[in-house]
Amino acid sequence: MKNDRQAKILEIIEQEPIDTQEQLQQRLREQGVVCTQATISRDIKQLRLVKEPMGQGRYRYTVSSQRSRLNVADKLRTIFRESVTGIDYAQNLVVLKTMPGLAGAAGAALDSMNIPGVVGSIAGDDTALLILRDTAAATSLCEEFREMIKP
Repeated sequence: MKNDRQAKILEIIEQEPIDTQEQLQQRLREQGVVCTQATISRDIKQLRLVKEPMGQGRYRYTVSSQRSRLNVADKLRTIFRESVTGIDYAQNLVVLKTMPGLAGAAGAALDSMNIPGVVGSIAGDDTALLILRDTAAATSLCEEFREMIKP
């Protein structure tokens, strides 16, 4: 029920400008979903909706750009915990060792994150190579990755 309601909310705000919780509650009611303003408020928080300006002093609910970055970060952590077996660096290069066949998934997840300082990546069967702008960026990123795979 909650997932269905939240999916409806996303559908509604994509189709039309909604700037108040009351408007959103009304649109949900029109689609057969009855809920309280408190429920809508919680949904807005969980969905990470924000109000963006539309001009002329008007605003509308939209999905925060942070939401997609957070979702990608969560997916990356899951991929790392389940597939990465080792992390090391040499100068501006970071090498990820993975279980066989999983380096491509780890590389794709990393590419989708647009990590600052990463110039590019290459992935094989069980190894992914990240090329960074400098040694400091590689060192820092390697430390972050090690934190991600800690149990």
